[in-house]
Amino acid sequence: MSRSIFDSETDVGDPILAGSSSYDPGSDAYAIKGGGENMWGVRDSFHFVWTRRSGDFSLTADITFPGVGGHPDRKACLLVRSSLDADSAYVDAALHAAGLTSLQWRENAGANTEQIVANVSSPATLRITRRGDVFWMSWAKRGRSLRPAGGSVKLRLPDPVYVGLGVCSIDDRVLEEAVFSNVRLETLGPPAATARLESTLETMDVVHGLRRVVYTGFEHFEAPNWSRDGRELIVNKEGFIYRIPVGGGEFEPIDIGPLTECNNDHVLSSDGAWLAISARAEQDQKSRVYVIPASGGVPRLITPLAPSYLHGWSPDGATLVYCAARECTNYSTYDVYSVPFAGGSEQRLTSSPQLNDGPEYSPDGQWIYFNSERTDRMQIWRMRPDGTGQQQVTFDRYNNWFAHPSPDGKLLVFISYGGDVEKYLHSANQDVLLRMMHLRRRDVQTLARIFGGQGTINVPSWSPDSQKFAYVSYRLAYDPE
Repeated sequence: MSRSIFDSETDVGDPILAGSSSYDPGSDAYAIKGGGENMWGVRDSFHFVWTRRSGDFSLTADITFPGVGGHPDRKACLLVRSSLDADSAYVDAALHAAGLTSLQWRENAGANTEQIVANVSSPATLRITRRGDVFWMSWAKRGRSLRPAGGSVKLRLPDPVYVGLGVCSIDDRVLEEAVFSNVRLETLGPPAATARLESTLETMDVVHGLRRVVYTGFEHFEAPNWSRDGRELIVNKEGFIYRIPVGGGEFEPIDIGPLTECNNDHVLSSDGAWLAISARAEQDQKSRVYVIPASGGVPRLITPLAPSYLHGWSPDGATLVYCAARECTNYSTYDVYSVPFAGGSEQRLTSSPQLNDGPEYSPDGQWIYFNSERTDRMQIWRMRPDGTGQQQVTFDRYNNWFAHPSPDGKLLVFISYGGDVEKYLHSANQDVLLRMMHLRRRDVQTLARIFGGQGTINVPSWSPDSQKFAYVSYRLAYDPE
C-alpha cells in the first residue's frame, strides 16, 4: 500500500478558513482544500502540504479542479519555499482554474512575486525541477510526454527547503479544492556530462512586469525584432531568418536568397517594407550588410567593405548604422558608421581607440544610441546622427550593451553584464540583467535576471505601442524531459 510522501500540512499566511487535505492511497491522490486571498505580491495566504528536501529533485503531479464555479484565478501549485512564513522566498509551478499556467517566484523574503507565463492553457500535468540554484517548469497535455515550459529562474534557497502542494482559493471567504494525482517527488542523480541548449523566445510587458513565453525549443535562436504591425517576431535561427506569430506557433523561413550565414543583426525599416541583415560573405567569411524586401527576396549589398555588423535604421528610412573595423580587425577597434540605404559612401561617426558598438536611432531621429568602452566599463552613450555631441548616458558598475529606445521615445531597454565579464565581450551563456531607463528621469530599473547574452536583445525589439519588448533567454539542460 502506498503512503503519503509528505510529512505535514499548514495554512501559510492568515486565511480566514482553515484548509485541509486527505490522501487516498488507493488512487495515490491528494485532495487539498485551501482558502487565502492570493499567492502573489509580497506575502502569501494558502494551504500547504509539505515535506523537507535537500539537493536536486523534481516534483510532478496531475492536477484537476473538481468543483464548479469559484474564482477563475484559484490556484493549485507545486511549491518550493525557504520557510513557512507568508513572505518567504519561493518558486512554484502554478495552474489557475481558468487555465493560465506559470512559473512564479519571490526572489527574497518580502520581495514582489514575479512570473513567466507559459504558452499553454490547462495542461493535465505539471512538474517543477530544481538543479542547483536553477528552477524550471514542464507541462504535458493528457496522454502526452512532458515538455519544458520555457524560461527558468535562478534562486538561492538554502537547504533543506519546504517542497509540496499548495491550494489558494483567491476568494478568502470560501475554501476551494484541487486534486493532485500521480504525485512523484524524485531525487535527481548527477547531471549529464554535456548539456543541450534550450532557447526561449519571450515577451516582457513593461507596464505589468509580465514575462510570457512565445516559443521554446532545444535549438539555438536569437535576436527578435517585432514587426511593425505588431503581429510577428523575426528571429535568427541557425544562421537563417524566420518569422513567428507573437502569440506562438511555428517558425516560418524568410527567403534570403543565397545567404546562409546570417549573424544576429537584422533590422526592419520604419515602414516595415524592408529587412536589413548582416551575413558572412562566402568569399572571405566576413560580415557585410544587405537589404531584402521584408517578405523575402534577393539581397542587395549595402556595405562592400567588411567586416560590418548592422544595428540600426533611421526613422526616415534613408540611413543604416552599423559597427565596423576598417584599419584592422582587432575587436576593440570597431567604430560606428552610417551609410545611405540608396547606396553611397559610408561615414565614420566615432573615432575612439576603444570598442564602439550597437548603434540605434531614437524614434525622432535626433540621436543615435550606442555602447562604448571608452570609460572604465562598457556604458551606453548617444550622439547626433552626424557623430557630434557624443555624451555618456549610463554610469554604473555594470557593462551595458545594446540600448533600444521605445517607439514613443520614453524608455530605453538594454542588457547588462556583471563587472566580472570583460567589458568588450557580450558573450553567450551568462547571467545577465534586462534593464530599463526612463529617459526623462534617467533612473534605471531591473526588469529580469536571465541566463542569456549575445543574441538575447541585440536588435530593435519593441512592440509598436511601446508596451512590450521581445528577447531570448537560455538554459543549459543537463536532464532529459
